[in-house]
This record gives sequence, C-alpha cells and structure tokens, in this order.
Amino acid sequence: MARPQSVSAVPSVETATRADLIGRLRAELSRCTDIETSICKAASERGIFCNGFKRYTDDELRDRYWWIVRKNPSISREELETVANDWQLAQQEVFEEPFACDVQQRVQDTCRGWGDFPNDKLARFYFQLTGKEIKVV
Repeated sequence: MARPQSVSAVPSVETATRADLIGRLRAELSRCTDIETSICKAASERGIFCNGFKRYTDDELRDRYWWIVRKNPSISREELETVANDWQLAQQEVFEEPFACDVQQRVQDTCRGWGDFPNDKLARFYFQLTGKEIKVV
C-alpha cells in the first residue's frame, strides 16, 4: 500500500492593515534618515521607496518647489534639492511629524505623501526594503 504524499506547505504571505504597513515602512525608512536627511533626500540618494526628489524631472521639481525657485530663478537642481530637503525637515518639525510623507499627506503641497501610493505599491516598497512579502487587508 502506497503512503500518501505529503503536501508541501505553501508559505503564507503576512497581512497588515494599511496603517500598520505605513508604520512598518516608517520604521524601515527611519534607518535612512537623520536630523539632516529627509526621506525625500534619502530615497533620492539610495534609489529606494518613491525615489524622492529624483522621481521628478527638473521642470517638475521646479514646479513642486515653485516658491523656492521664484526667489532664485537660476537655482541649480542640486541647490534646489538641498533647500527642499531643509524645507521638508522644517515642515516635519512644524507639524511634529516623523516623515515628510506624513506632513505631505496633510498639506499636499509637493506631493500627497502616503496618499500617492496604493496599497500594492506600499507593499512593493516594503518588499524592496525588507525582502518580506506583505499584503494589505
């Protein structure tokens, strides 16, 4: 009599709420930031998450930070990114939020923060940072 073959367990994908996943992303991303580095700058430099400032063309970046460009129309991209980084950090202090994404979700002047990303994109970011799959429920 033949023995029944065992069925390999299919690895289950962890699940989380959107809020929990954002909290996990904050924890992972906080390793890339400090008092001089916003997540926008870190993501841009490391090619992670949303790609920060680098996700925009020169014209798009100038449009998103128009009030900075207005005061210095000849500002270079590098200089604009430096000032924009400082501005994002200042906004985090003003709004008492841990990341520019949290501020921008509230004020939506340079992007929509976490609101720019559907759940599946947030899950891909998490995978990119941790190598762990997660599904938002």
